[in-house]
Amino acid sequence: MIESINCSFRYQNTETDALKALDIKIATGECIVLCGKSGCGKTTLTRLLNGLIPSFFSGELTGLCSTFGLDPRISAIEDYVPLVGSVFQNPKTQYFNVDTTAELAFPCENAGMSSDVIQKRVTDCAADFGLEHLLHRSIFKLSGGEKQRIAFGAACILHPKLLVLDEPTSNLDYKAIAELHDMIAKKKAEGITIVIAEHRLAWIADLADRFCLFENGMLRGQWNADEFRALPLATLQAMGLRPLCTTQYHQQAIEKSQLPSSGKNPLISAVNLSVGYGKKSPVYDVTHFQICKGEIVGLMGHNGIGKSTLAKTLCGLLKPVSGSITPAKEKERLKNSFMVMQDVNYQLFSDSVREEVMLGATKPELCDQVLSALGLTNLADRHPMSLSGGQKQRVAIASAMLSGKEFIVLDEPTSGLDYYHMTKVAQLLNQLKEQGAAVLVITHDEELAAGWCDRVIYL
Repeated sequence: MIESINCSFRYQNTETDALKALDIKIATGECIVLCGKSGCGKTTLTRLLNGLIPSFFSGELTGLCSTFGLDPRISAIEDYVPLVGSVFQNPKTQYFNVDTTAELAFPCENAGMSSDVIQKRVTDCAADFGLEHLLHRSIFKLSGGEKQRIAFGAACILHPKLLVLDEPTSNLDYKAIAELHDMIAKKKAEGITIVIAEHRLAWIADLADRFCLFENGMLRGQWNADEFRALPLATLQAMGLRPLCTTQYHQQAIEKSQLPSSGKNPLISAVNLSVGYGKKSPVYDVTHFQICKGEIVGLMGHNGIGKSTLAKTLCGLLKPVSGSITPAKEKERLKNSFMVMQDVNYQLFSDSVREEVMLGATKPELCDQVLSALGLTNLADRHPMSLSGGQKQRVAIASAMLSGKEFIVLDEPTSGLDYYHMTKVAQLLNQLKEQGAAVLVITHDEELAAGWCDRVIYL
């Protein structure tokens, strides 16, 4: 089905190959997991398989990369549409409509199907994946997991032979991941070929037939499922990979949710706080909240429950619906806060990584040290928007490190990161803590919560 021979690709205006001399074959019905550190070439391969390279992402392509006999250098991107379904890391980047039913129908409309056929496809797709309760809903009112499920349904509605998923669980809670797992299992049982680029490996371990490790754009190793599951945890971590079992981290995170605040040097506190986007639509009520200087607090809970809304209110970006916050003035909290958003594309403004990190820095002398710690030194002159998702995440975190703010909020800071860079981020959070900052980490990453948070709050 898929064959790559000596395939290399270099993005436009970059100096190094994102993919180097790749040789790989993928058979019909296989479920392949592409793993490796952020920026290793996984996403680039997925873009070759679905025809986005070089039609959409320009650059120099050499060698062969064939999907169903289609060559991306000469085949039109629309030739891939009926054969390959894609699910991206951020589902918002692939929506064409604001209504869920219209979104599911769009691929069929685009293919010129009749209205009767389209209606049947939408109905069958909703039934197959349990999406009936999500039909006729606004895309903007869905949780992250619900958005990803609609994106998966839309990717499958043309009955493709290949599904390509790029970090599909990066911002999902464990309930949403379990639902996505079952949707993928259904397509695998139908004999559909599946290629998944992923850092979180535990959820897909029982479905994968083969694991392919990438490093610096090269395929460094391949294991069948049994061989890979037999690898010791220390070996996986040495390769920069996440564990295949997260049970112990889940239990440790729960135990940390029982711990009280130290109560020493409180920076922000709230009582009987109701947060939301208006008095008629409160999102969540918090009886008591406190975060102190010199502590890292994990904020966990299901997608859409109100974690980001609470954090924005604490930072002063939103006014509380009711209740009291100390300090009371939004401007004072805003001046003293730095928030790394879940979608960092909203907060990258400069023409190079170094300029971005130095923007608003109060400790510019530490720039090189922070860039080095986050593995960004070689990317310092690159435009931030040319980076991978995980690399962009690290740029925003570097900006937070140099901001000199006392209240640092990170919304899913390790969502697109491998084990190696997750630990680097965690070490830097620990440095902020030691400097006396209060760090609030919104996360679904139980490894991060268990290993690095002083306590955890579950909403």
